Amino acid sequence: MPDSAELTFAHDLADHAASIARRHWRAEEQAVQIKSDGSPVGAADREIEEALLRRIHEQRPGDAIVGEESGAHGQGRRRWIIDAIDGTASFLAGDPEWSTLIALEVDGRITLGMVSAPALGRRWWALPSHGAWTGPLPAHPAPAHRLRISEGGNAADSALGIWPPPTRLNKAQRVVATALAARTARTTPALDWSKADSAAPLPKKPSTGSGTCHGALLVATGQLDAFLLLGAGPWDIAALIPIVQEAGGVFSDLSGQQRTDTGAALFARPGLHDQLLDIASSATAADPESRHLE
Repeated sequence: MPDSAELTFAHDLADHAASIARRHWRAEEQAVQIKSDGSPVGAADREIEEALLRRIHEQRPGDAIVGEESGAHGQGRRRWIIDAIDGTASFLAGDPEWSTLIALEVDGRITLGMVSAPALGRRWWALPSHGAWTGPLPAHPAPAHRLRISEGGNAADSALGIWPPPTRLNKAQRVVATALAARTARTTPALDWSKADSAAPLPKKPSTGSGTCHGALLVATGQLDAFLLLGAGPWDIAALIPIVQEAGGVFSDLSGQQRTDTGAALFARPGLHDQLLDIASSATAADPESRHLE
């Protein structure tokens, strides 16, 4: 299991976030706002992000930071990417599938990924060339075990997770989701991805009941063959990239690039990833009226 000053610092940030989150989780009254994309934000999101920003400024004063709620702070070759509460809807509902996502980007490359899920009592992390690991809380757990993804797989036999549901996707995103769902054996959640039915009940996200808190972790832990996240920001993606890659999986956006700023993230087993990209590309080409995926 790797150790480094930055990994130790990331564990410290995650511990700090967890102590704040536990005070808010399942509280009787929680102030909630709905953002323009339809997702909720609560007091815990803002308090945790502000606390982590302060700690990074104090202990890594030359580093830039970007947070989901407050945006970019500073400039430099090193940048921390923070999602204070990923899965705010689950957090507010009292469900355990939420986490704090922490990533460090150096010269445009993600060099550390940390996912901390206090309500699940588990944490996942990775450093490039040092493997992906998971262990129980508290921080610096022993023993931790290494994550490994098996190779191979055909799209027609694969299990695919997609999120968010159709009501939060634009037309182009629904076209891609529909095509992938039609060409894979099982899709979670099992929906008609071509229709944005605002009257339909909100489905449970793929990680519900899995012991994880993010669809990409389902790939890293072997519970899904692939996961597609649409309408995502860098804070939704960055921390998961080294975890999936170091476990042996593949990440890209839907154009095949290693980017976190295009609104789409595909995590998959090796051998399957290119097949899914081809399906997505063909679907987009066949529907020229579709808008851009962002």
